[in-house]
Amino acid sequence: MTSLPTTASEAESIYNMTQRETADHRPVSQGDRIQTIDILRGVALLGILLMNIPGFAMPDNFDEVFRNDPTTINFWLNAGITILFEGKMRAMFSLIFGVGILLFMARKEKAATGRVPAGNRAIGLFFRRMGWLVLFGLLDSHVLLWFGDILYFYGVVGMIAFWFRNLKPSLLALGVPLVAIIGFVLMTLFFQNIRDKRLAYLAVQTAQQQGRTLTATQQQAIKDWQAAANEFFPNKVQAAEHTRLMKSNNYFVVASRYRQEVWDLQTKHLPLMIWDSLALMLLGMALYKWGFVTGQWSRRRYWQTLLIGYGLGLSLVTYSFYFGYQHFPTSEAFLAYLEEHPIQWTRLIYPFQRMLLVMAHASLIILLIKSKVVQGLLNRIGAVGQMAFTNYVMHTLICTFVFFGYGLNQYGEWQFYQLYFLVAAIWLLQLIVSPIWLRYFQYGPLEWVWRSLTYWQRQPMHRQV
Repeated sequence: MTSLPTTASEAESIYNMTQRETADHRPVSQGDRIQTIDILRGVALLGILLMNIPGFAMPDNFDEVFRNDPTTINFWLNAGITILFEGKMRAMFSLIFGVGILLFMARKEKAATGRVPAGNRAIGLFFRRMGWLVLFGLLDSHVLLWFGDILYFYGVVGMIAFWFRNLKPSLLALGVPLVAIIGFVLMTLFFQNIRDKRLAYLAVQTAQQQGRTLTATQQQAIKDWQAAANEFFPNKVQAAEHTRLMKSNNYFVVASRYRQEVWDLQTKHLPLMIWDSLALMLLGMALYKWGFVTGQWSRRRYWQTLLIGYGLGLSLVTYSFYFGYQHFPTSEAFLAYLEEHPIQWTRLIYPFQRMLLVMAHASLIILLIKSKVVQGLLNRIGAVGQMAFTNYVMHTLICTFVFFGYGLNQYGEWQFYQLYFLVAAIWLLQLIVSPIWLRYFQYGPLEWVWRSLTYWQRQPMHRQV
């Protein structure tokens, strides 16, 4: 049985401890929120849909029809999205996720109770939070059937990034060039492995044409290449079968299309998948410590970052896109190029052009915030960012309902450019609904669930007037 306080000092101590516990669970007040971070997160969340929607709606190799045909609107729309946004929005989202790790820990350590050492309690809450995010990612990918889910990876990588949070910004930022080099080496080894299987298969084909009896090794070479081709280079027959599965009105048939591939990404290929997000989260921490993402730099420095980022980044990515236009119009052309080139040096361009452009995009957004122009729109984007978890899963729910066979069954039915009418509609919906929701509630619906599970306590939902 707990004894009652016997002195004024004991009573005051218990009161202060109770107040700290309450503060530990209290939502971040609107006055304490960093508007710039919410807006950057909102821009990233909306932008991610530009790249994700073809994954919901289009069959394998859909872009081969227009990838090498500059007379079509699909070609130019794809070019614009690839050059300006592909990889950049996910990078921005990862940066802000890294910032979120620092903010969460700072607030929890500041508000921690006296019963448990501040660091221990904050660490426990953080890892519980990431653990639930991993589970939400598994649900998004294996139940809602979004094969491009990032929640699982962010939960896993967030647990790793956590341990680097106290490093100096210069060391945190080193992760990006290091991972760019490591990533290039790993991808080179990956494609060389595929190339070896391809060359061995072609050698077997030559032997068959010469009427020679195949050895066990040669027969295995055929199986190895067929397995690699099925996974990474589906032919027209396989693509048609995948489309048939996606258009089934049976949920479990649709689920059979991607579940194994997703599971392989989340397990077998996980060591290869984590590095990019990890480096970007660490860079986000560095940019927060340097004051970049909170708008503390001078306008002149943001302008310099913008001009350098767009000047170099656009030049590099445009060259990279044109190189792909020349050499990789189809999967067959890519394989032919791979047969002749064991190392694809142009892959080194990607990480650098992406970071240059994401820094330029972020600088442009921060300059708009500082200038107070389009403030109403920016406020709405900030509300979208404040409800990023809910809005991200809303993308999954809307797009699977529209395109998958057990929904409206529009998979493979739309032109590429038509997808972006739906993107615009989803953007408009979220820009309207998010600020209205936050007028009455403290969190988005899924943010509330996530927070309640993190603290293992039902959180107040309605905003107090």
